[in-house]
Amino acid sequence: MLFLNNKGIFLIPGHVAIIMDGNGRWAKKRSLPRAFGHKQGVKTIKNIVRAASSLGIKVLTLYAFSTENWKRPQSEIKILFSLLRQFIKKELKDLSSLGVKLRILGDLSKFPETIRIEVENARKTTSQNTGLELNIALNYGARQELIHAFKEMSKHGIKKPTEEIVSSFLYTAGQSDPDLLIRTSGEFRISNFLLWQIAYSEIYVTGKLWPDFTQQDLEIAISEFQKRERRFGGL
Repeated sequence: MLFLNNKGIFLIPGHVAIIMDGNGRWAKKRSLPRAFGHKQGVKTIKNIVRAASSLGIKVLTLYAFSTENWKRPQSEIKILFSLLRQFIKKELKDLSSLGVKLRILGDLSKFPETIRIEVENARKTTSQNTGLELNIALNYGARQELIHAFKEMSKHGIKKPTEEIVSSFLYTAGQSDPDLLIRTSGEFRISNFLLWQIAYSEIYVTGKLWPDFTQQDLEIAISEFQKRERRFGGL
């Protein structure tokens, strides 16, 4: 499925970001509670992280819980929290054996203390891993991230920020910007995700719902990325 360029080289994006959308619709199509869609979505996360690692992607950013998701019913939020804990306890341990390094994008202060502790332990446990960097965006919003960065710059007395300085105060500091942004479920929205970082990202939208998204779908997205000519504003 992947293509070679004219020099016989696979052009694998270094950083792939994914807006994981469609869990609820996946469940509704099967006349199941939304919780079943979220559970299947977690299984897809594990599979895609493994696939990204095997393909040589260096950074994978997954939009798991936005600042707007607090508007959902409390019962659904509790299910999402439970699935997050299960992922950290079970799946991340297996993924760590592949060298996966966990990083959290967002403000965890509103999360239950038990989750904050487990997330931090997972982050520390994987901090020395040298494989795929897995960014999980939790209670994340790009506008809020920029406000946080501006406040931090003000604390440091920075009055004339450059693009490099702003980038260094974002949650993704030290990482390259996404080369490829994937959104599942056929929606053409950015949804307040990595607004600064995706300035020149290639965007790929698929009608596949997230629970149905497979390694083959990831490879299709990458093959489309490989066909595009990235000029970054030049000719």
